[in-house]
Amino acid sequence: MTQSPATPLPTPTERRRLRVARSLTQTQIAERVGVTRETVRSWETGRTAPRGRKREAYARLLAELGRAETGKAGTADAGARKEADTRTKAEARAARPAPAVAAAPAAVREAPPEPAEADESSGDGPARERPRSASEAFDALYAHSAPHLVRQTYLLTGRRTLARESVERAFQLAWQRWPEVAVDPDPVSWVRAAAYEYAMSPWHRLRPAHRQPDAPPADADDRKLMDVLQSLPPAYRRTLLLYDGVGLDLPETAAETEASTPAAANRILHAREAVAEQLPDLAVPEQLHRRLTELAGAEKLDAPGSTLVRGAGEKRVRFWTRTAIAVTALIVGMTVLTLRVAPTHYEPTPAPGAPISGVPPLTGPGHYTQEDLALREALKKRLSGGPERLAPVAE
Repeated sequence: MTQSPATPLPTPTERRRLRVARSLTQTQIAERVGVTRETVRSWETGRTAPRGRKREAYARLLAELGRAETGKAGTADAGARKEADTRTKAEARAARPAPAVAAAPAAVREAPPEPAEADESSGDGPARERPRSASEAFDALYAHSAPHLVRQTYLLTGRRTLARESVERAFQLAWQRWPEVAVDPDPVSWVRAAAYEYAMSPWHRLRPAHRQPDAPPADADDRKLMDVLQSLPPAYRRTLLLYDGVGLDLPETAAETEASTPAAANRILHAREAVAEQLPDLAVPEQLHRRLTELAGAEKLDAPGSTLVRGAGEKRVRFWTRTAIAVTALIVGMTVLTLRVAPTHYEPTPAPGAPISGVPPLTGPGHYTQEDLALREALKKRLSGGPERLAPVAE
């Protein structure tokens, strides 16, 4: 499952130092290696490591920079070295809190521009970071990550409206918990995990708008790939998109999916086998990554403005706060009403009945005996055969 070649690479700090020592920008390094500037920045911060041919090309370039630096070591000025070290530290401080954004245009990592990058190109040296307010930092994170997260979520769900809604809800939650998200080492991963969790909720199938499938992509190949993705189990689909689509490493993928590293590796293997079974052209991971990038980039999915997201999140918070206050007031009112109409004194319940002794037994005629019954029958027979009864007659 390991895809990292054996080509040795310097440490991330040493990579930045070699580049700064040669007065090169990340954009120039990216052009020579054949990647984006955001990818180079991710390599220099240590968040990701290059793989395959990109790793070999990057290693050769670093070795060339190291040899060039060795050749100029005899004539290098101590003050220039100190300035380069100072610039490296300033760049590291600028790169550390900046959020790494996933996928550019859809599956390659992207991040906000570095403040020190413009200073390097201008040659004026590192400048101090301008302190940002919470809203400005949130808007910067949203502007650089929201469009790509919407496309990624669309690959996960196959529904455009749900993808926009999931990302919007995730950023609203991030704004509500901004003190926590702002200090997170990777705020984009935080938002992406929240968006994926909301998008994969099973309760969406009960919504009337989600009973009918969404319109498929226009291209036939894109439709086939989307159908294959949607046929995978949700856990396998999410793991495959994070590893082969977004480009996360295996430990990062396992951490974001809350699974162990062997479990994440098995999910990736099974998902690749399922995709290759129906689409043999995508059996190679590089081809699968390219097709996922093209499929995500083919959909023109725009996210709403950051101010609208912040406003909607604040409005939602106010609504639930007022609802909680209203429910609390209702409970307090019912309690006061109950205390008002409740009885003010205690009325003891009647004691249970107790048996009374000394009462004489009930008296009266008892049951007829055999002798009484025989006498009764004899009397009836005699009366029926005797003289008629005398009835009084009025004179």
